[in-house]
Amino acid sequence: MSRGSLALGAAGLMLAASAAPSAAQAAELRPKGEFKLTPADHAHWAFQPLKRPAVPAGENGVDFFIRTELSKHGLTLAPRAAHETLLRRVHLDLVGLPPSDPSDKSDWADMVERLLDSPRYGERWGRHWLDLVRFAESDGFEHDEVRPNAWRYRDYVVQSFNDDKPYDRFIREQLAGDELWPADPQAVIATGFALLGPDMVDSSDQVQRRHNTLNDVTDTTAMVFLGLTMTCARCHDHKFEPLSQRDYYSLQAFFNSASFERSRPVPTPEQQRAFDAASLQYNSHSEVSALAEIEAPARAKLFRGKTAKLTPEARAAHETPPDQRTDEQINLVLETASKVKISDREIAGALSSADKEKRERLLDALKKIGRPPALPAALALDKGKPRETFILRRGEYSMPLDPVQPGSPEVIPTRVHAANRRSLADWIASPCNPLTARVMVNRIWQHHFGRGLVATPSDFGTHGSPPTHPGLLDWLASEFIANGWSVKHMHRVILNSETYQQGPQTEDRKPAESPAGGSGLLSSSLLSSVYCGFQPLRLEGEVIRDSLLAISGKLNLQMGGPGVFPPVPQEVIEGAKGGWNPNDRERDYNRRSLYIFARRNLRFPFLEVFDAPDNNLSCPSRERSTTAPQALTLLNAREVTTAANATAGRLRKDARTEPDQIALAYRFILCREPKAEEKAIAHQFLNSSPLDELCRALFNLNEFVYAE
Repeated sequence: MSRGSLALGAAGLMLAASAAPSAAQAAELRPKGEFKLTPADHAHWAFQPLKRPAVPAGENGVDFFIRTELSKHGLTLAPRAAHETLLRRVHLDLVGLPPSDPSDKSDWADMVERLLDSPRYGERWGRHWLDLVRFAESDGFEHDEVRPNAWRYRDYVVQSFNDDKPYDRFIREQLAGDELWPADPQAVIATGFALLGPDMVDSSDQVQRRHNTLNDVTDTTAMVFLGLTMTCARCHDHKFEPLSQRDYYSLQAFFNSASFERSRPVPTPEQQRAFDAASLQYNSHSEVSALAEIEAPARAKLFRGKTAKLTPEARAAHETPPDQRTDEQINLVLETASKVKISDREIAGALSSADKEKRERLLDALKKIGRPPALPAALALDKGKPRETFILRRGEYSMPLDPVQPGSPEVIPTRVHAANRRSLADWIASPCNPLTARVMVNRIWQHHFGRGLVATPSDFGTHGSPPTHPGLLDWLASEFIANGWSVKHMHRVILNSETYQQGPQTEDRKPAESPAGGSGLLSSSLLSSVYCGFQPLRLEGEVIRDSLLAISGKLNLQMGGPGVFPPVPQEVIEGAKGGWNPNDRERDYNRRSLYIFARRNLRFPFLEVFDAPDNNLSCPSRERSTTAPQALTLLNAREVTTAANATAGRLRKDARTEPDQIALAYRFILCREPKAEEKAIAHQFLNSSPLDELCRALFNLNEFVYAE
């Protein structure tokens, strides 16, 4: 491994450790007793109003603040990286794929615009967002049941990034799209954000199941949009942060009245009109009414017989109209639903011989007519009915304490003005909220440089890391808001800076003395935090796999739709709940890794070895580990050997001589020309090994799995 590779592995561990309180922080427990905010709480940098720092006219704000900090350490920006290095860097960064033309000499700003306009951009940056919101296509827990409609949220995210949807609109859609734009299917699909977490559908306590979902969306909303870790306040006032248990349940109260829909229809107006017309035509057939007439008495009798075996309370719950049921009755109905379910076999068994024969003829006739296809559906919220929210002793729903009204954390100076989710969304998406823009621009910066200006991207609280460049953070946040909350604008600002376009830090540029006059070189962690030179970044598993497919010419760029199932080792399938049925055709599963079915209890092995996140939890920053299984995977995995064989085929087709094949291999795989020494080594290698083995060797270089 390169020195840069090892440094980044250590940095990943440091970032993971920084999310938990240190021993020193643990000693700073908030005083016991009645919760009270202190002047220090109110004075915390993240809770202060956003103010735009001044930047000299005509200067890129990023470069101004970075240069200012570097000068304090006697440093300057590193020279601009070589063109081929920048070409590969920006392609992997913005679209997650290597450049299709490694010799592209386009103007830098034009290249950035072209990549931002590519549909591949939304797939790359949508993946970052899906990490945050714990996206998966199955429930998790013991049975890990499939969520057949979850992919619609993934496609919504990809399209939103491609459209450069204003981030404030993006927030509002996910928190309250059903309230704000109920006629817009995409806005309703967006509310699936609240239901993406793990879910024990078959829980014996459906009230507890609902509270689990409420806790999950409360925690995730606070972390993703506000950069606050509120989970500890579920059971008691937070021991470290200025967040009370009342704050927690006040935030949760916004979601408490919502109805959680696992399959809410989300048709476009055209789809709805077509469905209504088809349904009207279908129901006009005499066979439909005749079938209902035959089955109705049998269904009613079977239902009475099944409910008679229930407790009186459960029987009363089923007999109460759905819109009049209490919370306890709703829970009883859900818990006993399987006991009153009526099967086709039971209906047939309850009919007389004559009616059974008539029913079978009607069913055969209706099969020929064909029932209208179901409307598209998605995980989504609905308005629901008003519910009272309580502070819960130790977080237990069975031990309610004081009632609370919907509200925002007291320590944040701005306030929510109404009790619905629309108001919550408006408050979070307000330019006056001191956290929202800061948190998002920090995430954008993090994905460009490997770490955020705030190293704890989902913890802007008093025990999170302070910003290394507070002026730059606030300037970026102000710029974000001033330009319509455009994420693509922030890419332009960052990518067109000299800071982003730097080459690597070199030993001869490090000062021999520290700014305080002490001896010794500056630490690599400090050099990384002041952005003196571009630090190499190990690529995510998705980018490595997608690059293999792209270079080999096998990548299928079809977008959207249900997840795909590439082959996995049989021993992996045998140990997983829920199963894994590989697609029959290679083309179907050779799509971007974003579209691999996201099963909670079976992470795709190639991605898992390269630190794919646990999608039971919000992941603000992926690990970048260096492990032996990664090396073994790059040597032996089917993905690599298949790509090496296919790439060798491309080389033989496009280049006739061995020297040309070697040069083309370097251009395809590493996006540069080989050096003289590398040409000689490759020639010697090919004397005893086939061309596909040379390709596999190049895929195993650090240079391939790192963006430099």
